[in-house]
Amino acid sequence: MNCKISKNAAKMLKVELDKPENEGKKLRVYVTHAHGDHAHYGMGIDEPTEKDVVVSTDKDIDVILEDGNEFLDGVRIDYFYVPEEGFAITNPTKGNHGDH
Repeated sequence: MNCKISKNAAKMLKVELDKPENEGKKLRVYVTHAHGDHAHYGMGIDEPTEKDVVVSTDKDIDVILEDGNEFLDGVRIDYFYVPEEGFAITNPTKGNHGDH
């Protein structure tokens, strides 16, 4: 499985992951709901279970993904400052570019 994190997103995520209460935990990306040929995503700080796979990224952030969930393979995490500040999770490999 594969996950990409943009430079801006990595900067914001490291701030959260470096907090003392998150020590030993990792970023989890999950499907909030799927319909048709695409899904919508969420994320949080969590610990992996036996149903998960931990994927290393080129930004030195390990990401927990549900093993075998095809909508999670190839997700991309971005952080935008405009028009509205916040994270965006898409999966370009599944044709999901965030516009719905």
